[in-house]
Amino acid sequence: MLVVVTTGLLLQVKKQSSWVQPDEFRGTGTQPAIELEDVLAIMRSHPQFSVASWDDIDRLDVRPGKGVVKVRLHSDWEVQIDLGTGDVLHTAYRRSDLIESLHDGSWFAGDWTKLGIFLPSGVGLLVLTLTGLWLFILPFRARRRKKKPGGRRIPLPESRATKKVDGKRG
Repeated sequence: MLVVVTTGLLLQVKKQSSWVQPDEFRGTGTQPAIELEDVLAIMRSHPQFSVASWDDIDRLDVRPGKGVVKVRLHSDWEVQIDLGTGDVLHTAYRRSDLIESLHDGSWFAGDWTKLGIFLPSGVGLLVLTLTGLWLFILPFRARRRKKKPGGRRIPLPESRATKKVDGKRG
């Protein structure tokens, strides 16, 4: 539970914390002047990134409105490249994916722990929270009903002894 709460808090502030997710830089233009092969060539030209082919790259996040492409490597490093000039704007280690996999349980044993342990635990916690709130609210509702004169009353079913017989109670 402590892991889920801690990682959840970190994920809530990932855009505000460059330790969790690197800051997003802006490029020079909004029209891409470089192609995908240029991105690979730029990554190869910097030996510290250890990129030999597309197999070393996890994904590309192209933001034309901000003039930047984020290259995410399998090593969890992120490189931001200016779409207008091809210059490397920023490099940083990206922890948000690791934190997210810890948060949803997939880091431990993949989908087995994610769906077999963390999901049922989350559903159970939700049920406990809702029933706990209901039990907390019940005394307040009971007090409020007592204070109201002529509050809502539930009619009791008639018993055999009080049933009307030919218009009279018998």
